[in-house]
Amino acid sequence: MRFIYTELKEVIVIEPDVFEDPRGYFFETYHAKKYADAGISQPFVQDNCSRSVRGTLRGLHYQRQHAQGKLVMVVDGLVFDVAVDIRHGSPTFGRWVSAELSAANKRQLYIPPGFAHGFCVLSEYASVTYKCTDFYAPHDEGGIVWNDPSIGISWPLSDPILSAKDAAYRGLADIPAGELPSHRKS
Repeated sequence: MRFIYTELKEVIVIEPDVFEDPRGYFFETYHAKKYADAGISQPFVQDNCSRSVRGTLRGLHYQRQHAQGKLVMVVDGLVFDVAVDIRHGSPTFGRWVSAELSAANKRQLYIPPGFAHGFCVLSEYASVTYKCTDFYAPHDEGGIVWNDPSIGISWPLSDPILSAKDAAYRGLADIPAGELPSHRKS
C-alpha cells in the first residue's frame, strides 16, 4: 500500500496492493494501523455511497462545525475528485488538488476535515463510496459553487449536471469566515 502526499500535504492518495489471480482480485480498502501510520488517524463513523450518471458534478460540499474527513473510493466507473482547502487561516486556503479515481485504478483519496469536496463523473455511471469522520449534519452543511473563478478548478467538463442546491452555492470569497471551518495549528 502506498500513501502519496499531494501538494496539499493533508490530502493523500492511497494506492492499494492488489493481488490478482484467475479468480479475480483482492485488496484492503481500509487498515486502521497502516492509515494511522500515514497520518489518517481519526475514526470513521459513517459510510456513504452515491451513483451518478456521466456529466454529474457533486459539490463542492463541506460541514462547518462538524467538519468531515472523507476517504473516497470508486467501485464502478471513473471520477475526477477534488479537495479544496477552505480552512479559515490556513496557509493553503483556497488551493485545490485533484485525482482520478476509478474501479480500474482502485485508488482512494483522503480529504481531511476542513476541506470542501466534489467530483464529476467521467464514465457512463460511477458508484462512489466514502467513509466519514463525523456524521452528516444537515443544519451544518455548506457549499461553494463548482466553477468559482477564485479557486480555478480545471474541471474536465464545462456544462455539468448539477442539483439545484449545488448550482445556487456562492463563491468562496462571498462566504463569511465564520461560516467556514477553522484552521487549527498543530
